[in-house]
Amino acid sequence: MNHFFNLYNQGFIRTAVATVQVRVADPAFNVTQTVELARQAAAEHAVLTVFPELNLSAYSNQDLFRQQALLATTENEIKRLLKETATMETILVVGAPVAIGGQLYNCALVTYHGQILGIVPKSYLPNFRQLSESRQFRPGYFAMDKTVTYCGQTNIPFGTDLLFKVTNIPDFTFAVEICEDLQVPVPPSSLAALAGATVIANLSASGAAVDRVAQRHALIANQSARCRAAYLCAEAGLGESTTDLAWDGHALIYENGQLLAEAKPFAQNSQLVFAEIDLDLLRQERMQINIFAENAHRLQKQLLYRTIECEVTLPPGKLLLQRTYERFPYVPAGQKERHRRCRETFAIQVQGLVKRLLATGIKQIIVGVSGGLDSTWALLVAAKAVDQLGLPRTSIRAFTMPGFATSSRTKENSWRLIQALGVSGEELDIRPGSLQMLKDIGHPAAGGEEVYDTTYENVQAGQRTALLFRLANRHRGLVLGTGDLSEIALGWTTYGVGDHMSHYNVNAGVPKTLIQHLIYWYANLDQGEEEINRILLDILNTDISPELVPGTDQKGQPIQRTEDFIGPYELQDFNLYYLTQLGYRPGKVAFLAYHAWRDKTAGQWPDTPENMRTEYTFSEIKQWLQVFCRRFYGNSQFKRSAMPDGPQVGPGSSLSPRGGWRAPTDAVATVWLNELQRIPNTDTEEPSEDS
Repeated sequence: MNHFFNLYNQGFIRTAVATVQVRVADPAFNVTQTVELARQAAAEHAVLTVFPELNLSAYSNQDLFRQQALLATTENEIKRLLKETATMETILVVGAPVAIGGQLYNCALVTYHGQILGIVPKSYLPNFRQLSESRQFRPGYFAMDKTVTYCGQTNIPFGTDLLFKVTNIPDFTFAVEICEDLQVPVPPSSLAALAGATVIANLSASGAAVDRVAQRHALIANQSARCRAAYLCAEAGLGESTTDLAWDGHALIYENGQLLAEAKPFAQNSQLVFAEIDLDLLRQERMQINIFAENAHRLQKQLLYRTIECEVTLPPGKLLLQRTYERFPYVPAGQKERHRRCRETFAIQVQGLVKRLLATGIKQIIVGVSGGLDSTWALLVAAKAVDQLGLPRTSIRAFTMPGFATSSRTKENSWRLIQALGVSGEELDIRPGSLQMLKDIGHPAAGGEEVYDTTYENVQAGQRTALLFRLANRHRGLVLGTGDLSEIALGWTTYGVGDHMSHYNVNAGVPKTLIQHLIYWYANLDQGEEEINRILLDILNTDISPELVPGTDQKGQPIQRTEDFIGPYELQDFNLYYLTQLGYRPGKVAFLAYHAWRDKTAGQWPDTPENMRTEYTFSEIKQWLQVFCRRFYGNSQFKRSAMPDGPQVGPGSSLSPRGGWRAPTDAVATVWLNELQRIPNTDTEEPSEDS
């Protein structure tokens, strides 16, 4: 039975990197330490555990590696290692000196259930400064035999051309390189990744030095990103000889350029760090980035690898991620990065509008201001753009356009913001024109009946946009669009002559959650605009509503709330990112959202808008994900195919049909909705056989 809430059934694997205490030339002690850490890793359900370079003998033996006693004892202790780990459910990658064919090699042994699956010798031996490995060892290409006998086991694959494929975990193929192998211009891991390895294990013993930790981060981050792979590095540490070097015992796990886990350097004890690798992410990255496959095709003659297959026993039942998934993928969690994202987003939007004004020669901006988030932010962008162009702010013509359901709060905030920014402001009441249109088409609301259907709503939205375009004709202006990326994704716009259309939409690449944080960021800038800041904070704390259906609640908030229809923007932006940017299955997106939103204490930032929710149940997550899939895949592509220009902001591509998302307008959402029907309704529900 595949349990839905088991990470191994959702495209993840749990991995471990060990930095183990050693004694120089004492394999018995070293094996005992290794077995204990392997036991801990297996208990935490890590499928792969990586140890440092030569950890079973210690790295710093120098000419002691030539001693038969040390080599024989190491081999005997490896036999004990194999016996004591035979029932452990983790693949081990350990380091040891191995004598083959009269030559000594610095090797990584890959073992599982007491069997040596393969032995990988080091390719590039350092022989500079304090390092003199070529004095004791031979490089991997010296080996003539493709298989060897070692520790009483025969036909063990041996060489630098080995890939290890776990057959019952899709996309889990790993390769091994050792220390300096990574530091050459074309590392073995680059070719291994092109040959299919999604995970790289590096057994390392690079001595400590000033800035070494930072250099290691940079090197591994870059390599994991270039290879679209996970990279696990284990460094030698406590117990190695300090005759000429010190050792930091550092450990790192990276995935596609992102740090997942790190062991503290210079710890005075053995350490074990865990991280879950998203194999789906790596597969999707390689599939979507065509140059990866093109590089592999061009170098195919060099990708002559042997693949060793094995099957592992996976943990049953519920097994959740330890990995953190942020609730707002479009908004960085760290304050410094979040502020940088806001500054860059603002600059991109302003630059896009400035260029459009220069290209058209237009010096007037026409914008409808509702007192809501999107038009507020678009107005701030417009103000900055005209400032940069040296135009007066009165060249922005902002129109409040009250309708049948406009609340006093949003109308007042619109006027307060218009006046505080110093732009031109006018009010156009759309009710007479809308009522006339309702009469013309014979709608019952024209006679006083409370029929608030889609026609009733769209008459108002269309009236506003029609007026804005005619005002643009009159004043030779540019109609500034305000609809955001989230609304575009969900089709929450009135098509054609409605809020779907404009001359240029500065918000087209910005999701709702980022707009909320942008306004909050702007309101907290120290730029002497206290009145503007107060207005912005009040707008942030107003319920999101199109204000098309009359009525208010007891607190004076609009009775029509957007999120009651299309779902909470916090969840829908999460769904938008993982479905469109990464191409994940709906089930996996629900699994990730569950981890992000099940704990109300997680993800609380000190500088976050107050009215964002703190938790969602799995049933709510599933409910709103179904809404997203139905609206995004089945109902709204025709609107995106005819959307106006607007700048891409990122991360990821926009939904523009010209340079972002391209899809047929008449597709159906069946496959996405069918998968959602197969997942549990709650996190306590027993999974079905095919879940």
